[in-house]
Amino acid sequence: MKITYTGRKVELAPAQWKTIEARAAKLGKFLDGKEEREAHVILGFERGRHNAEITINYHNHPLVGVGSDQDLFKALHEAIEKLEKQAIKVRAKWRDTHRTPRKSAVEVSPLLEPAARQNGAKQIYRVNNNQRQKPMTLDEALLQMEKDRDYLVYRDADSDRLSVLMRRRDGNFDLVEC
Repeated sequence: MKITYTGRKVELAPAQWKTIEARAAKLGKFLDGKEEREAHVILGFERGRHNAEITINYHNHPLVGVGSDQDLFKALHEAIEKLEKQAIKVRAKWRDTHRTPRKSAVEVSPLLEPAARQNGAKQIYRVNNNQRQKPMTLDEALLQMEKDRDYLVYRDADSDRLSVLMRRRDGNFDLVEC
């Protein structure tokens, strides 16, 4: 994490800077993903109180931690703690909104015993197609097959019968009408 400091009438000892940079590095590991973040630290002294403000831009969301105390070191720690809480909250929110649940269209059949599956026996996969789809013509089914599908089960619009369209190894198709 790159840290830039702006100080207004404030000086810290080198040992204190190392401690602050260690805390910022811990926060940086949490925030830095594929890119390095920049933190801007503003230190000030006003009316007998030290003020510390840390600003980080994370996923187009500004995180601002503000601390105020008579001791500058405590004010910095307070600002970093507030920043950590905000970062955890924003990261959880970002993670939850950018994840999509997996669709469980294929389920393993309960017909096979677990031991049979472990011994290399053929597995049967049951496809749940409870969706009511509109009937389609053969041309529409061929268009659906272009999307890297090996087979398609559909209801024929002309005959209202169940049909299975399968891709052969030679690239041609087989049509089975039930």
